[in-house]
Amino acid sequence: MDTTKTYEQFPLWIPLIALLMELCMFLLGAYILLGFGILIVILYLLYCISMELIVVLRGCKNCYYYGKLCGMWKGRIAPLFTKKGDTAKFNERTIRPIDLLPDFLVTIFPLVGGIILSVLDFSMLRVGLMIILLVLSLGGTAVIRGSFACKYCKQREVGCPAETLFNKKQQQKIS
Repeated sequence: MDTTKTYEQFPLWIPLIALLMELCMFLLGAYILLGFGILIVILYLLYCISMELIVVLRGCKNCYYYGKLCGMWKGRIAPLFTKKGDTAKFNERTIRPIDLLPDFLVTIFPLVGGIILSVLDFSMLRVGLMIILLVLSLGGTAVIRGSFACKYCKQREVGCPAETLFNKKQQQKIS
């Protein structure tokens, strides 16, 4: 039985780290794609912003943390973009791995672009930035969600489709 304490509102440092990591990923991706020109960078950053807004509009409106400081920082800003929904509906959604593709494209676009640019004009700086982006995207996100955000999330206790997707091994042990 899990007895981990959940937060009514997360301590400021957790959402701050999550926000800073996301901003670093977006800026790294933008810098990598700069070799294609400013228009591609602007389109990429608009895509990143739209992905964040989609999360707020689809998920945050029904989340326990709507209007509160959540581990991923979006709960506090959700009221600026959407009206509060029904928290019972939060867990009604099913998230499949394919549903995460638009989020992964935030990292995939600059990685593919970086590979293309590296073939055309190799740069160790670009390769290094691509590695940092990959580490932040995979490792950093996993650490923040697993160790700081999701672990202490009250919505997880109530029901979370992401918890269902990512913790199948743990659920199989319980069954």
